[in-house]
Amino acid sequence: MIQKPSIPKGTRDFGPQEMAERNYIFDTIRSVFRAFGYSQIETPAMENLSTLLGKYGDEGDKLLFRVLNSGDCFSKVRLGDFCSDEGVDSQALSREVCEKGLRYDLTVPFARFVVQHRNDITFPFKRFQIQPVWRADRPQKGRYREFCQCDVDVIGSRSQVNELELVQIVDRVFSLLGIDVVVKVNNRKVLTGFAQICGFPDKVVDITVAIDKLDKIGLENVEAEMRDRGLSEEAVAVIRQILSLSGTTAEKISAMRAMMGGGSASGIVSETGLKGLDELEELFGLIEAAGVGCSVETDLSLARGLNYYTGAIFEVKAKDFQIGSICGGGRYDNLTGIFGLPDTSGVGISFGADRIHDVLKGLDKFPGDLRSSTTLLFANMGAQELKYILPVAAALRNIGIPVEVFPDAGKLKKQFEYADRKCIPFISITGGDEMAEGKVNVKDLSSGEQRLFSREDIAGMAGFMGFDCR
Repeated sequence: MIQKPSIPKGTRDFGPQEMAERNYIFDTIRSVFRAFGYSQIETPAMENLSTLLGKYGDEGDKLLFRVLNSGDCFSKVRLGDFCSDEGVDSQALSREVCEKGLRYDLTVPFARFVVQHRNDITFPFKRFQIQPVWRADRPQKGRYREFCQCDVDVIGSRSQVNELELVQIVDRVFSLLGIDVVVKVNNRKVLTGFAQICGFPDKVVDITVAIDKLDKIGLENVEAEMRDRGLSEEAVAVIRQILSLSGTTAEKISAMRAMMGGGSASGIVSETGLKGLDELEELFGLIEAAGVGCSVETDLSLARGLNYYTGAIFEVKAKDFQIGSICGGGRYDNLTGIFGLPDTSGVGISFGADRIHDVLKGLDKFPGDLRSSTTLLFANMGAQELKYILPVAAALRNIGIPVEVFPDAGKLKKQFEYADRKCIPFISITGGDEMAEGKVNVKDLSSGEQRLFSREDIAGMAGFMGFDCR
C-alpha cells in the first residue's frame, strides 16, 4: 500500500510564496538588528540536556524534545531496572537513553555560547540569532511545535539603555512591517515583591506561573490556581488588588510603591519590589526621552513564565489582529553563572516570526512584489534563438537581475502561462527577426508595453525593468 505523505502535527512546509514572505520578515528584522550594532551567530539545533534542563521551569522542561542517543539506544537497557509496582520511571529511563535535546529557545544556548567563547568575544556582547526552535506543545492557531525565533541580546551590561534599545528595535521593526503594536512592560523584581508583601516569599515561582495564565484563564481561575499552590485567602486578596490596579504607568507605579513600602494589608515592606519599581520608572523615563513611537505601557500582570528572568520583562501584541504575543523577552542576571561565568547580566527580546507572518497575512500587509523572485523570462523560440539569448541572460544576472530561460521550445501560450503562474512581470520573445537586427525584445506584462534593445544594451533593458545599474 502506498503511504500517504504527511508531516508531524505542529510543523509546516513552506512553498516559494511563503518563503518569499518569511524572508521579507527575516530581512526586515535583520536590517534593524544590524542598524543597532548587533552581530549574527548560530548555535546547533541540538544541545546537551544538561544545558537545557532546569532553565525553563518544570512546565518548560516537560516541553523539551529529547533526542535518542542512537537508533538502537534501547539495546543495552534493562527495562526491569526502570519498572516497579507503580509503573515505569519514565524520567530515569529518559535520562538513560537521551543525552541531548532540541533547543527550546535561543537564549539558553546563547548563554552557553557566551561562556564557552568568552575569550573570543568583546563585552558588552551584542548578538542576534535567527533559527528554529522546538517545543512539545499542543498545536493550535498561532502555536507550533517547530517555529523560528529572531533573538537579539546584549550581555555584559546592567544599564537600562539596553532595555530602551530593545524597545526602540521593536518600534522600528513593526513600523517597517506596518503592524500597530503595544509593548507591555513589567519587572520580575516587582513580581518578587508580590510574593513578599502577601507573606509568601517562597512562592514567587508559583505566583508567577499562575499570573502568566491570566489572559488565557481569567482572574478567577488564576486565584483558584494560587490557592491550589498553597496561598492563603489573604495573600490571594493582595494579589487581586495588585492585578486590579489601573491608570497611567506613573499612577500604577505610585500605587505599587505605596503597597511595596508597607501599605498592603500585610504591612510588609519589599525592598526588592521597590527596586523593581525604580527600574520601571527609569526605563519609562528613557523611553519618553527617546521618543519611541509605538504604545508602551506597564502591565503588572505580565509574568513571562521563564524562570531565568530577573529584571525587566517585555511582551508585544498586535493591536489589530487577534493572536498571542508576537515578541517577548527580558533581563536575566544569572543565566551565564549556571555555566561558570557569574555576575554577567544580559537582556534580550525574541521576535516570533511565525506569528508575525500570521499577522501580516491576516492584515494583508505583505508587499505585492513578493510574489515572484524572477523579473524576466526569456521565452524559448528554438535552438538558434536559445543560443542567441543565453549571453544576454547571463549579462543581466551578472548585474543582479533575476532571470529565467524557459527550458523547452514550444508553444508560446504555455510559456505565457508559466510567467503568469509565477507572477513574472517581464517576458522576452526574441525570434529570427530580432536576431537579424541584433536586437532583444522585452515586454512589460502588466502594461503591455514592449521595447527593442540592442543585444549589448544591458543597461537599457535593466532600466526598462526598473533597475538602476549605474
